Amino acid sequence: MGTGDPTGMSVGHALASSMGGIRTTGDLVARMQLARKMRLPEAKAYVADKLGVSLLDLSDSTVMRDLREELDIGVVTAVPGTAKGLEAKARIAELLGVRINCVERLKGKMGAPPQPRG
Repeated sequence: MGTGDPTGMSVGHALASSMGGIRTTGDLVARMQLARKMRLPEAKAYVADKLGVSLLDLSDSTVMRDLREELDIGVVTAVPGTAKGLEAKARIAELLGVRINCVERLKGKMGAPPQPRG
């Protein structure tokens, strides 16, 4: 894992970030823990159910990369024509049934009705 190892940093980052953040579903699970005050096992089960995958698939970066592109909820590296930023967050809010403040603020500026708190 020295400087000449091309995968050295990614291994360290994967271990440090647990579920891999946006590479897998770590961001979605963390959002459920914060928004709905769910415990980790409950949040993982909820996200897996919403995505239609198994609990093991939640931390599989290959499976989740394909699914995130298919659902258009954002990926690590930008893909032309796919959702980024607030667009991806809006899709995540709709998919998980949660309220995301920045998305609601944007909807308010556009005149769209806000999503009820859940």
